[in-house]
Amino acid sequence: MSDNTPAPRVVPTSTPVLKSALKYGALLALAIAIVGAVLGGIFAGLPGVVGALVGTGMALVFLGVTAASILFANRFMGSELFVGAFFGIVLGSWLVKFAVFIVLSLLLKNQPWVDPLVLFLSIVAGIVGSLAVDVVVVARSRMPYASDVSRPGDDSRASH
Repeated sequence: MSDNTPAPRVVPTSTPVLKSALKYGALLALAIAIVGAVLGGIFAGLPGVVGALVGTGMALVFLGVTAASILFANRFMGSELFVGAFFGIVLGSWLVKFAVFIVLSLLLKNQPWVDPLVLFLSIVAGIVGSLAVDVVVVARSRMPYASDVSRPGDDSRASH
């Protein structure tokens, strides 16, 4: 007699790390947006405020897409198509990000309502800050380097 209960979903150990990186990255982006908008307003007026908000938003979205695409792709773990789906989703999101970044950069290049220096500095602050958040989150995660590996016949992964 076969048991028709569905197999428990395998959750990779990277999931909580990626969720933490997204959460702390969003908090950092909020801080950068506030500081950037205040400083941009002081030094460049309204275009400085807009540049800070747009630049921080771009950094948040583009850096968040990577973690979000990995979290989405990990849903296919355990499937025979996992490797192809994972790389297709993650690499596809990178290509879309790259194309959208180029288009936005060209569209915003000579707009009078955006200060380009504040926009650039906000993007750089968002990227550097996000990298720092990623380093801190991964360093504090205490995730083993071979956590999602199992031996043939070992069902211990399904119980996590």
